[in-house]
Amino acid sequence: MSDASLAQSGSLGRRLEYPFEAPETGTTFEIAPGVHWLRMPLPFQLDHINLWVLQDGDGWTVVDTGLKMGESKKVWENVATNLLDGKPITRMIVTHLHPDHVGLAGWMEQRFGAPLWMSRTDYIQCRMLWHDTGREAPEAGIRFYRAAGFPEDAIDTYKQRFGGFGKGVERMPDSYRRLHDGEVIQINGMDWHVVMGSGHAPEHACLWSPEQELFLSGDQVISRISSNVSVHPTEPDADPLTAWIDSCHKIKAIVPDSVLVCPAHQRAFRGLHARLDQLINGHERNLDNLYKALAEPKRSVDVFGALYKRKIEPDLLGMATGESLAHLNCLMGRGLATRSRDDDGVDWYRAV
Repeated sequence: MSDASLAQSGSLGRRLEYPFEAPETGTTFEIAPGVHWLRMPLPFQLDHINLWVLQDGDGWTVVDTGLKMGESKKVWENVATNLLDGKPITRMIVTHLHPDHVGLAGWMEQRFGAPLWMSRTDYIQCRMLWHDTGREAPEAGIRFYRAAGFPEDAIDTYKQRFGGFGKGVERMPDSYRRLHDGEVIQINGMDWHVVMGSGHAPEHACLWSPEQELFLSGDQVISRISSNVSVHPTEPDADPLTAWIDSCHKIKAIVPDSVLVCPAHQRAFRGLHARLDQLINGHERNLDNLYKALAEPKRSVDVFGALYKRKIEPDLLGMATGESLAHLNCLMGRGLATRSRDDDGVDWYRAV
């Protein structure tokens, strides 16, 4: 459930500025007046997530919740005792549907009475994935990975792992308040603008405060890793990479470079526009490399060398395949590649 992309992101170019050290896991740091940085543990290689606790009049607004796990609940209980000063959590804003961000939303609604604010697409898709928990892998998914070039042992692994979403997510609240792109939310008497991105998640909500010059970017902009951008069996012809690149351009046009970027992972930094350029240029280089690799027909599992510096071990095969398909679908959308399916149900791609 890591959010980190495997794809090459290229040189950082202009050096980003990191004005603050990160708080210790399970503790908070006031990064701006009334805005507290909370670092929550994760049981993955990417071992933390940054959450944000915002003073909001006589209560608190929290941005993202952490993964469904006992240690995270203990952190929230400690925060409620030592930071919230007896004031209620008046709302949860969840940036997107991934378990490390939304995992405790259901528990926090029950524990603290906080309503959930979230984009419509991510709320609905999250509930859909939660209800897949415990199901057998669908035939559509098996066909999807067979078309990608998975051997039978990898297909068996997919079947075994399918339906695990709910292991990291409490039962979702039965109602929510929809976040809209471009709306302005009042938090502690100040305007926070909702800026929607896409690609990593269908409708990823970022929050920008012009007055405080803060940008709570979730997974849409992180300093030293590029978020995973993948095609999934539920929408095999999707083009999330084009949506991701378009979102980078959109954020650069809307949010000024002067903001302090407060991401969901790693450290807060300055240099938003430089980082967006790095993300755009890194993917464009990957697309160029992939186009060259398609001089001869290849399956999606054959193009890893054009996209990744690291060897793709079996436990990363699903993520790597989703990202390679995102790049392949982007090339087809640009009219630079074609796809054909052989008699065994395997897809082959070739440059135009």
